[in-house]
Amino acid sequence: MAITVRYFASLKERMGRAGDSLGPGAAGTVREVWEQVGGGVPLPPHTLVAVNLEYVDPSHPVRDGDEVAFFPPVTGG
Repeated sequence: MAITVRYFASLKERMGRAGDSLGPGAAGTVREVWEQVGGGVPLPPHTLVAVNLEYVDPSHPVRDGDEVAFFPPVTGG
């Protein structure tokens, strides 16, 4: 199984794609997932992260079959 990675809003635009797939065992934490897909750019501050539809901290572990989603900070008015 693989880890499915999804990007939303401005992160999707910046990445130039809606998502990625990482092979089994490619990352142990959410932060390591970002290091694999982020192209050398640090995880943007205040980025929300969800694993399997639950918000988590970047140090949260990931396992094969998980879906990891990255959401940029949102402002409104």
